[in-house]
Amino acid sequence: MRKNIAIVAGGDSSEYIVSVESASNIKKSLDTKRYNPYLITIKGNRWVLGTPDDPGPEIDKNDFSVSLNGEKKVFDCVFMAIHGTPGEDGRLQAYFELLNIPYTTCGVLTSAVTFNKYMCKGFLNNFGVLSAKAMLVRRGNKFDSKKIAAAIGLPCFIKPNNGGSSFGVTRVTKESQIKDAVNKALMEDDEVIIEEFIEGTELTGGVIKTADREILFPLTEIVSKNEFFDFNAKYNRQADEITPARISDRLTRECQEISSAIYDILDCRGIVRIDYILNDGKFYFLEVNTVPGMTDTSIIPQQAEAMGMPITELFTLAIEDAIESSNISLTQTE
Repeated sequence: MRKNIAIVAGGDSSEYIVSVESASNIKKSLDTKRYNPYLITIKGNRWVLGTPDDPGPEIDKNDFSVSLNGEKKVFDCVFMAIHGTPGEDGRLQAYFELLNIPYTTCGVLTSAVTFNKYMCKGFLNNFGVLSAKAMLVRRGNKFDSKKIAAAIGLPCFIKPNNGGSSFGVTRVTKESQIKDAVNKALMEDDEVIIEEFIEGTELTGGVIKTADREILFPLTEIVSKNEFFDFNAKYNRQADEITPARISDRLTRECQEISSAIYDILDCRGIVRIDYILNDGKFYFLEVNTVPGMTDTSIIPQQAEAMGMPITELFTLAIEDAIESSNISLTQTE
């Protein structure tokens, strides 16, 4: 019997449209001999089958079910495609945990920690993972631009602390730009992270681990045509994404080994993508994307293609591992 898979898209961040595109690509790529895919869009308190432009019935939030033609549909697994809150920060993960519905992303704690860039960097520093110097500014807190420039150095990056999007990000080159850059980031989040600029090669690599498999994807080198890898560079083809990256085999293996270690340290699940800057032979950790983009042009599909893995096979692996892991957890608690 085919399993019902809820592909959950939308969310409340600026990456709403990208999320819907990711979900659409996931839906068309699933193995329909094994699965019945259902697209569910979440925006605030409105949860509907389909999309807001073509909405179906509303989802019953009491048990995450939907009534179709008089029949109640429940789901065997959730394929998370929301970039940002509430799908990448642990909120929906907690909801599905309460309902005992398997899902394809990291768990509640891991999602919450990785969503908070400053906290994640600090946590991984304890395990010897290198990262740029950083400071945190919270909404309502006073800050001194001169002290920030002295502590972090210029240029620096100022961006929203929570989330993985490229909205609200500024590359600051002058002390006089800091205040406006902080205010811009505060339009996206209540916390702002200010990071040291590390010059080098930007790299990113995907990882997925199951009970019996570890897949370390080829690295992708990102060469932005803009000042940095902003939204237009990321989604409007204003960057060259080169897979495999133009670095040595030794450095590739080293980066993949770091990604594998980070995956285990953070207790990740499902498909994640980890970003770095390579500077003078050292990898500086940037962030973990626990719900990476899955559009036709996204990096993970590119990396899967480069290693000869059909995207349908990758999605099947993620779904089946989520279901199997959930079954093991339920058995252990009975």
